[in-house]
Amino acid sequence: MNAPVTDIRPAEAARIDSRFTVPGMRCAGCIGKIERGLGAVPGVAAARVNFSARRVAVSHASDLTGEAIIGELRKLGFDAERAAENPLARDDAETRRLLRALAVAGFGMMNIMLLSVSVWSGAEGETRDLFHLISALIAIPVIAYSGRPFFSSALMALRYGRTNMDVPISIGVLLATGMSLYETMTGGAHAYFDGAVMLLFFLLAGRVLDAMMRGRARSGIASLLGRMGRGAQVVGPDGATHYVEADRLAPGMVMLVAAGEALAADGEIVEGRTTIDSSMLTGESAPRAVGPGDLIHAGMVNLGNPVRLKVTAAAQDTAIADIARLMDEAGQSRSRYVRFADKAARLYAPAVHSLAFLSFCGWLIVGGGVHHSLTIAVAVLIITCPCALGLAVPAAQVVAASALMKRGLLIKDGSALERLAEVDEALFDKTGTLTLGEPRPADLTALDARKRGIALALAQASRHPLSRGLAQALRAEGAEPAALDGVGETAGSGMTGRFEGQDVALLRPEIETGGLAVDLLVGETRARIAFADPLRPDARETLAQLAAQGVSSAIASGDRAQSVAVVARELGLFAAAGMHPADKLALLERKAGQGRKVLMIGDGLNDGPALARAHASIAPGGASDVSQQAADAVFVGERLMPVALAVRVARATMRIVRQNFALAVVYNVFAVPLAIFGYVTPLVAAIAMSASSLIVVGNSLRLARAAGKEAA
Repeated sequence: MNAPVTDIRPAEAARIDSRFTVPGMRCAGCIGKIERGLGAVPGVAAARVNFSARRVAVSHASDLTGEAIIGELRKLGFDAERAAENPLARDDAETRRLLRALAVAGFGMMNIMLLSVSVWSGAEGETRDLFHLISALIAIPVIAYSGRPFFSSALMALRYGRTNMDVPISIGVLLATGMSLYETMTGGAHAYFDGAVMLLFFLLAGRVLDAMMRGRARSGIASLLGRMGRGAQVVGPDGATHYVEADRLAPGMVMLVAAGEALAADGEIVEGRTTIDSSMLTGESAPRAVGPGDLIHAGMVNLGNPVRLKVTAAAQDTAIADIARLMDEAGQSRSRYVRFADKAARLYAPAVHSLAFLSFCGWLIVGGGVHHSLTIAVAVLIITCPCALGLAVPAAQVVAASALMKRGLLIKDGSALERLAEVDEALFDKTGTLTLGEPRPADLTALDARKRGIALALAQASRHPLSRGLAQALRAEGAEPAALDGVGETAGSGMTGRFEGQDVALLRPEIETGGLAVDLLVGETRARIAFADPLRPDARETLAQLAAQGVSSAIASGDRAQSVAVVARELGLFAAAGMHPADKLALLERKAGQGRKVLMIGDGLNDGPALARAHASIAPGGASDVSQQAADAVFVGERLMPVALAVRVARATMRIVRQNFALAVVYNVFAVPLAIFGYVTPLVAAIAMSASSLIVVGNSLRLARAAGKEAA
């Protein structure tokens, strides 16, 4: 868990903020070491680690240079560099490097194992020596290339007088390789190239999974900021316009925003009336009519007439940038979740070093000789490799994630299953989550064939969500559009035209009904068409199944109170309406302070920070890119049941994980003494290590069948 931010306020100089990438952070212990170490540096006011992004933010005196801070990080045993402007580029590069190393290790492992089978089958003499030599020719370049992530990390730690998990791994691999070369050159009976390469392959698989998860976590923020307009036409004092990029806009400038354009800054309308898509902040699908004096935000889309806005906030001061910061901070707080495997890993390096060294010394004392004693020490290093312990969680997660994917739910972050298993309350957004987010006519029986044709002709000429829903429903019932003249749209009012000499229109109701509706005017007659955003077909059943699992449910929505109340009454849920992103985040903070483990389910841009902050989160497949990136899981289709299924399968997964931990512990209880007392060669140690991993994987595979039963 992140240590509290150290705050030593420098008085001698102004403070500035700098960010650094620290790729060598591997466990929770690294977080406290960096924050405490940097906090003790004169001139540093605060240091905060974002473990998921492998970054550290440092607030420091302006006369303390970034190079000096990098030097302090290296003294702590961590290589570092200035954070790139695009952290995703570095994440992608790191993932590609690890994937290449994994592929090379896999290729080498398969080929060396084929040669080892012949040796195990009884090959002797020159044939055995030849196979050992070929194995050496394959293994040495493979180990040199694929072992670099571990070797470089171990060297960095040792250079500054500290140790980490990569130190015993590197020692074991290098000793096994060196002894195998010695055995090969002297015609010995045993070589352990297969064990060394196999060890690297299993460990690299875990590093690749970790890098991919971090890359996905960061991409949500980039997607959010991408919703802002890249620039705007700014009106000069002489009335002429010129293009200004978004990062150069400043308060006081006047922007001309055309129809269909996304805003590049927050601003107040000074001229014109239009309708805007504000779902990114409110989550409500219906466009909102705005006019002079109304404040609208960057990322919102102008759906109607051109308007002029006076910029009130730009670049990093906009509401959408605030949401991005909230998401980053929320993701950072989630990284405090410390698992049992992380705690056990802290003890791994010193314990293994001590066991191997004591085994070597003990056998030397009893007359075992240097070669035999070293062989036993290597066997101890290999057999105690924490592969089974390391696979206890990810193996179960991968199987469960695959089973859930077949049932319409994509788990993006393996550790999300741990959090899903713990949830005791579910907070649902309304529009697009409990409902389908697609307003549809509630009843068309009042419209005859003539009126249906007129309504379709008007509706299909508009981009308004109600018009699109009406047109879709009319086409589904076989309606054909009438031939209209002079069809046009008035922003914030509706569609107008003429049919057979009569004025026709599709307009907003003159009298508000408390729900979504449009009026169809044909001459002097008026017909009201009410709309409803239908519930997902299995919403009630899903809520019932969550309740049966001890998970209570409520609604937290940015929609208007009237529309939220209708759904709340229908489902029998407590509801909070009109909530902005910060409101939802504050609600989650309060519930977390009360000890609740909240599952957030939402689809809008406004839900992004809440999805990132919640104990666990799920977004529907039709959600915004930002919500899908911020959420731990995404479900597809109209059914809501994958939400309840995810909780059930997550709890089954955690039962398997606990069993896997027990199997790993039992393995070490029996295997380590055998290695210490000389009953295990390095080759047998590698086989035993792999067998323990296979047992853990096999136990995890039972989840596929369990998930099928849960879904039945």
